[in-house]
Amino acid sequence: MILQFNRKEKYTMEDLLRIMEILRSPEGCPWDRTQTHHSIRNNMIEEAYEAVEAIDNDDEALLQEELGDVLFQVVFHAQLEEEAGRFDFSDVVDGISKKLIERHPHVFGNVSIKDTGDVLTNWEAIKARSKGRTTISEVLRGVSPALPALMRAQKLRRKASRSADKKSDRLKPLAEVQKAAEGIRKLPESVGKGEKLEAVGKLLFASAGVAESLGVESEEALAVCCEKFIRSFEQAAHETNPDPVLNSQHSLLNK
Repeated sequence: MILQFNRKEKYTMEDLLRIMEILRSPEGCPWDRTQTHHSIRNNMIEEAYEAVEAIDNDDEALLQEELGDVLFQVVFHAQLEEEAGRFDFSDVVDGISKKLIERHPHVFGNVSIKDTGDVLTNWEAIKARSKGRTTISEVLRGVSPALPALMRAQKLRRKASRSADKKSDRLKPLAEVQKAAEGIRKLPESVGKGEKLEAVGKLLFASAGVAESLGVESEEALAVCCEKFIRSFEQAAHETNPDPVLNSQHSLLNK
């Protein structure tokens, strides 16, 4: 059976919702029909990272495409919930609209602010109140464990610092880094994996604190460092004889 669908020069949000509905219908796509929230979980992560890559590369055409892929993931998950009778895409739109209005009382209300610092303070306070979080422990537990660990570490430190009303001290996390590095240096050869994980974790957590004190994102800083590492490796390989293993792989590929 061929589904009736009118093609257009330019599609709307309503068209996208209809396309998603068709894909999930009995006459739609066999793959789309079998998916669940969990089966497409990683797709959401991958599409978000690809959008970030487009931002990092200042690639406007790619960003447009990747934002569409991210939006499709939102529509897909909303369609699954609509089929289950719990909520639909309009509820998602309503929810985020209400959240934005509530968390911007200086725009949609009569709250006065001085700068972006006040905006962030109000945002966190409103968020904590709306989520029913009254203790710092609840606030820290609210930081998603699904975040990349380095990003989560910095966010945890930031929230803990704000709750204590303290400014980031550059010297304190540096001292933590030195202490953690010394702890690794003193690790016995026979130490187990658990102790090694804990020691390295302390070093990375302290490093996230250094990033916060400098006002940079630790995840971004590490990404930049990874790229520099690759470039330096490529440069070194170009200036000297390439690895013999790589040479043999290249010769096989070129045959």
